[in-house]
Amino acid sequence: MPNKKELTGTVVSNKMKKTIVVSVVHKDKHANYSRVVKRYNKFKVHDENNSAKVGDMVQIAESRPLSKEKNFRLVKIIKKAVLEQVELKDEAK
Repeated sequence: MPNKKELTGTVVSNKMKKTIVVSVVHKDKHANYSRVVKRYNKFKVHDENNSAKVGDMVQIAESRPLSKEKNFRLVKIIKKAVLEQVELKDEAK
């Protein structure tokens, strides 16, 4: 069996059931200007337990087609996102 792609990216959205959207960044050299340019790809990923949240660093692996656009599955969460606490202002004066 051929080797499957394994990618690392950041969760951008988790608003669907059992599906997350992961943004993967890779750096390429521009053809004309010979500068390093960041390029982004977004992949829909199967998350069986709905465990990944927005901002998490995750590892994903290629799998058989699970739906029209979903060809990857979640392998593991590498780093959890740190969310800041928001203080509510007291409007009553």
